[in-house]
Amino acid sequence: MCIVINAKDICVTGKKLTDKVYRWHTGYVGHLKERTLKDQMAKDPTEVIRKAVFRMLPKNKLQDDRDRKLRIFGGSEHPFTDRPLEGFVMPPRKVREMRPRVRRAMIRAQKKAEQSDAIKQAIKDKKN
Repeated sequence: MCIVINAKDICVTGKKLTDKVYRWHTGYVGHLKERTLKDQMAKDPTEVIRKAVFRMLPKNKLQDDRDRKLRIFGGSEHPFTDRPLEGFVMPPRKVREMRPRVRRAMIRAQKKAEQSDAIKQAIKDKKN
């Protein structure tokens, strides 16, 4: 089971509050409804996270079961106080390794800088 608390406190970047639109059709002719993210957050902030997670899940037979295990609460109060909750910390991003040619060039530049520093230090020592 996955528990999400403080759903009302999510932050989005850019102009997503006004530009992101949720659309659905009622089934009647010409009844395509839409609501912006800002309006949806005012109405029900838990539904924003539920739709985001549901759309990320793989489209197979387990999608509904996985969605049922997701519990979302708008505030910090929830009925699962008897269970210890673990905070989720985003893992650090893995940066792609440099291309070999660029890496070699960087190593060469570092060695050259070290050699020039050593030469400058030797000249200082001779003066003193």
